[in-house]
Amino acid sequence: MEQEKEIRWMGSAYADIFNFPLESRREAGFQLGKVQAGLDPDDWKPFGNAGKGTREIRIRDATGIYRVMYVAKFDEAIYVLHCFQKKTESTTKRDKDIVETRYRDLVRERSKSK
Repeated sequence: MEQEKEIRWMGSAYADIFNFPLESRREAGFQLGKVQAGLDPDDWKPFGNAGKGTREIRIRDATGIYRVMYVAKFDEAIYVLHCFQKKTESTTKRDKDIVETRYRDLVRERSKSK
């Protein structure tokens, strides 16, 4: 059996996921576990605005709509870029900027370590 990929949290993403209600946080963890096992989350879509391979896990419950933005294309780990509650129909510029900045930082750091 193939070993699961490590999850690495960028910026405040780890702390931010703790702002999710308990059930949404559990669902986010379950969906990230699927990604670790090489499977697709139940509800996701590409988020190409930030960079190639960026995806968003979509979580909806009675308390609201939540997103977990991640990149799983690198061999060494799954990088969680941003976790947030969505309060408008479209993703806010602020949230998009956070994802894009963290993606750029990730690519820069990976290129330095080679």
